[in-house]
Formats: sequence, structure tokens, C-alpha cells
Amino acid sequence: MLKAKITLDKSYQIGKIDPRLFGSFIEHLGRAVYSGIYEPTNPRADEQGFRSDVLELVRKLNVPVIRYPGGNFVSGFNWEDSVGPLNERPKRLDLAWFTTETNDVGLHEFYDWCQKAGSELMYCINLGTRGPENARDIVEYCNHSGGSKFSDMRIKNGRKDPFGIKLWCLGNEMDGPWQIGSKTAYEYGRIANESAKLMKWVDPSIELVVCGSSKSDMPTFGSWELTMLDECYENIDYVSLHRYYGNPTNDTPGFLARTMDLDDFIKTVVSICDAIKGKKRSKHKINLSFDEWNVWYHSKDQDNEIWKRDKWGKALPILEDVYNFEDRIAILTHGKARRVS
Repeated sequence: MLKAKITLDKSYQIGKIDPRLFGSFIEHLGRAVYSGIYEPTNPRADEQGFRSDVLELVRKLNVPVIRYPGGNFVSGFNWEDSVGPLNERPKRLDLAWFTTETNDVGLHEFYDWCQKAGSELMYCINLGTRGPENARDIVEYCNHSGGSKFSDMRIKNGRKDPFGIKLWCLGNEMDGPWQIGSKTAYEYGRIANESAKLMKWVDPSIELVVCGSSKSDMPTFGSWELTMLDECYENIDYVSLHRYYGNPTNDTPGFLARTMDLDDFIKTVVSICDAIKGKKRSKHKINLSFDEWNVWYHSKDQDNEIWKRDKWGKALPILEDVYNFEDRIAILTHGKARRVS
């Protein structure tokens, strides 16, 4: 039997662990929001329609920060659709996941959910179909005290005090051809830089996360970071990394060895950040935001069948792993798995 040995010396510390390391992510995708955290008809729903049992479990996890509302979803999302009276919010076709977004859960509601969960909101803006002007507007809406168009709109919508959101993502996976409004590294670097300038002019206290490569085996990995950071380095605070690992060939040793790929991914991005810092003779240091990661063991065949049957439905059960035959049949024939209370 193989054995491993670990020696711990509490007097030797490399550095402090940022609590944000244990953050999480909720996207308007599948049933993550609708029937996941929000289900007004559920007997466990609170006064806002949020699942109290889910909230209780999230609180126990002590999640410090939650990224929202996407993900791929955000690149076609208009934040204005998600505020104001519920009966006036438009229903939109979500081109990222081929569903209909009702906007029943929006900015105010999700902020309240984060407060109940004891988590900080990390808000992701749309830099796919939108740009610097909209980026400025949403910061003004959320963080300005009042006396301006968008801060007064927030007050009219029932929130007198600013949300005070400190952590913002400048789009999502903008290097990916699957992304709505995907861009070249130069295009994205320019729009990220101009958006960052306006956002920080509205609120200098915020921190901004720029999109790094979606994964380490992207053909543009490395060159994307070099070109993009050269355009926006001084105005951003973090560069994002995303990585999912699957095991489609059932190669368990190889799957477990993917940690080496992750180490290389992190080290390479760090070295690129340092190179740009040196090139610019900058005193500004940026850090990494690993804001999407997980194991991935999901077949797209199931999702394709759901889309064939109910494209543009609300909260379709896509990107869900099924662990028994009965649940799989239920999803493919009825659009929802057998509920286990």
C-alpha cells in the first residue's frame, strides 16, 4: 500500500489565506436560480420566495462571496431588465442557454438573498453586447448615494441606501467563440480598460476582475493575457481563471493528475502578469480570481434532447447530472426530475 507523509510547521507561513478563496458562483442557468434557490410555491419558501432550506445549507457553508448573474448568461443580459416592479420586468430570450429569462429574480432580490446567506455579492457585468456606458450606469445604480439618474432609480425601486458592491467582473469568458459578443484580446482589453476607468471614476473603492483565458488549453492562452493586460493593466485588480476537468475516457490516474495542469495554469498566468508589470515599470500589482472551477462529468446529449422538446422554456433542467435511471427518464420526458424532499 502506498503511503504519503505531510510535515506541518505552524511557525513557517507562506502567506495569509484570503477568505474569498472559498467563494462560489450562481448563474441564471438551468434550475440554479428558479427552483434552486428561488421557488415561491415550495412549502419551505420564505416571504421573498427563496428556499429557506437551501439558505440554511448555504449559511452552514459560510460562503464569503458569490459571483452572479453569470457565466455565459451575462453576455446577453441587460441589468435594467432585472430591477423595478416585477410585473413590469420583460421576459427575454436567453441566447446562452436557449431558455426564457423571466427576471423574477433580479439585482435587488439576489442582493437580499446574499445578505440572508451571509455572503458578499460579486457582480458580473455584460461586456459582450454592451460596453463602458452600461458599466458606468450599473455602478452608479448600485453604489452612488443619490441625486443622479440611476441612483435615484434605485431609490425609487425601494432601496434608499447604496448596495455598496465592491467586487465586479468585467464580462465573462470573452475569449470563447461560444460567448455572446466574443472578442479578440485587443478588442476586449480596450473595452475592459475604458469600462474600468468609468466604473472607478464613479466609485474609486471598487475592485475589478478582467477576463483571462477560459481554460488553459485555449489556442490563444498566453497571448490572450499578454495582449489584453497590456491594454488595461493599470485599471484592474484581478485577472480571472476558469477551469473544468472531466474524465470522459475513464482514466482515473490521468484525471487525478490534472492538478499538475492547474499548477501550470496558475504559474503561467502569474508570470504573464509579472511580465506586463515589468514592461510597464508599474508599481501596481494584480492578483488572480479563480472564479469558475469544478469537475465536469456531463453529457450534452441529455441537454440536446431537452432543447429539442422545450427550447425557450423557463428554467430547463440543463447541465444537470443524473444519478439513477428513473431521474434520467423523468428529465427527458417531463422536464424535471423526481423531487426528493
